[in-house]
Amino acid sequence: MSSGRDFLFGKKTQRLAHLSTLAILLVASNTEPVVALPLTAFRHQWQAEKHCPSDRVVWLDFAKGIYYVQGQRHFAKGHSGSFVCMIEAQRSGYRRSVFGIR
Repeated sequence: MSSGRDFLFGKKTQRLAHLSTLAILLVASNTEPVVALPLTAFRHQWQAEKHCPSDRVVWLDFAKGIYYVQGQRHFAKGHSGSFVCMIEAQRSGYRRSVFGIR
């Protein structure tokens, strides 16, 4: 048989969990909506270099959602990728492959 104190402690914990969830929902509701930014993809590296001469050209793997820089093993490899400007890839939410092998 449980005591009244155990019952109260359970209620307090449950109330705290509800308040935490409510706080998270309030914070999440005040964020700006996510907007997809335009991404100019090119078949050849020289086309991307011409499009963004002051930026680094990367190989964007659309299937994995990551990009590779020149010198990494998967740069310019695969069927689901294109050359893009690094700044455009970053602004569109793509992340860099740390080791270039994924």
